[in-house]
Amino acid sequence: MLGRRQTVTGIGAGIFVLCVMAGVIGAAVLALMGAAATFETTGSALFSSYIWKVTQFTLLQACLSTVLSVGLAIPLARALARRQSFPGRRWLVRLLAVPIGLPPIVAALGIIEIWGRQGIINSALLSAGMSEPVSIYGLAGILIAHVFFNMPLATRLLLAQLDRVPPEYWRNASQLGLGSWTVFRLIEWPFMRSNLAPVCGLIFMLCVTSFTLVLLLGGGPAATTIEVAIYQALRFDFDPQRAVALALIQLTLTSVLLAMLALMGGSPSEGGTSGQASQRFPAKGSASLITDFSLICVSALFLLSPLVSVAVSGLLADFTQLLNEAIVWRAIATSLAIALAAALISITMGLCLIRARYAALPFASRHAWARLFRFSTTGASSLVLLVPPIVLGAGWFVLLRSHVDVFAMAPVIVIAVNALMALPFVMRVLEPAHTTHMARTAKLVQSLGIAGINRLVLVDWPGLRRSLLLAMAFAMALSLGDLGAIALFGSQDVITLPYLLLQRMGSYRTSDAAGLALLLGLVCLVLMILADRGRTNSHGSEL
Repeated sequence: MLGRRQTVTGIGAGIFVLCVMAGVIGAAVLALMGAAATFETTGSALFSSYIWKVTQFTLLQACLSTVLSVGLAIPLARALARRQSFPGRRWLVRLLAVPIGLPPIVAALGIIEIWGRQGIINSALLSAGMSEPVSIYGLAGILIAHVFFNMPLATRLLLAQLDRVPPEYWRNASQLGLGSWTVFRLIEWPFMRSNLAPVCGLIFMLCVTSFTLVLLLGGGPAATTIEVAIYQALRFDFDPQRAVALALIQLTLTSVLLAMLALMGGSPSEGGTSGQASQRFPAKGSASLITDFSLICVSALFLLSPLVSVAVSGLLADFTQLLNEAIVWRAIATSLAIALAAALISITMGLCLIRARYAALPFASRHAWARLFRFSTTGASSLVLLVPPIVLGAGWFVLLRSHVDVFAMAPVIVIAVNALMALPFVMRVLEPAHTTHMARTAKLVQSLGIAGINRLVLVDWPGLRRSLLLAMAFAMALSLGDLGAIALFGSQDVITLPYLLLQRMGSYRTSDAAGLALLLGLVCLVLMILADRGRTNSHGSEL
């Protein structure tokens, strides 16, 4: 339990962070709603054929992407669960985490090189006699890219569910000689099904709010989502009325989706278990063996080929010429500065909210305000999911454009948006570690009278250092790869690596783009490896 001063300070810091978040997000939303009220024809804009066409395509690509990602993840997760001794299985499972932290613009470049008109797939199809190669631009390209990003995420989540099956289930299945289909129907499917709705909801949400992939692979007005249409309305057409109408539709969609996600969930009854580690026997039979190995190998090839392609193309780039350009070093410095500032702000906000929740805990059983306060601090970190970065940026664009030069405010707005974007991940990493740390040290610290800077240096930093560094790595990787906010506010004065990469792709300087993609990918990969090492070794910080 905290002392009176620490309790007041903790709750006060949490209230301050809540007010800041409410101000940043609320101002953007109110600006959009206010702008909608001032436009005389906003009502007609909402019901224009273009906006509804964009909305329909957004929902269509999200539905198809979700079905394909989860539909492919189910057999892959089952194959990985059944083949515990598959060569390189540990590294393959780690590979499934790479797309989570990989900048979408880097992955899109690799996908184009594999599936594009001059890519390996189309060259093979043309060699086989097909006259119409696969077009990477449009719905097909968006689906391939979304499956590349979301199938590994769904596989990891479903594999985690299969790892929860008690060992008694596998022992009984082996003793009874149950076949592969019966094991799937009676054991594997019930466990996967319990998590299927939240997984589908999460992936659908990610696809609805997808920006970078659709911007690069959309291929024109016929394949544009709401997020890209907002960006085009503000940066190219300067049509704030259309941007406001699209942002309101986006807010409505994300609100409905988050409400549905909150209602999803549930877990199967596991019954009695000895609590031992889950150990299953590999499925017998040559057919299942060939099927599992083929599935794992094809999936690994699908995930690795764009990454290898980016690495090869990047290594072929003229790094000497690239690194001699002052704008490249300026983009690197700006990216790192924005990522570091956003990560520090996000971690500070996360620690304040976590500390406030902990300080209010002793009052939660007796006072309604404490329960409401704890609920508010939890829900605050999810607000960024309700208001995607492009909508947040659009709101601030509308709010500031009449008063200041919005592009001069770019660094502040991009840092703020990136800090909020990373907050849910930071909270997810830090809160379990903080809870465990306080449970272990609170009584000892109180009995010894350690407080203030001494407690921070001698107790809190050693106990939370690994989780703090893990949260820092995640937050920096997310910020480094972000293109949403900087695409809206970026200019020649404020340019980051993803923004410079987008410019080089737009001017057909593909060699430079490949070199920048490799540079950006390596930085993010190092951060994700550090994060994964921290996740593996930390207590209770599973993502």
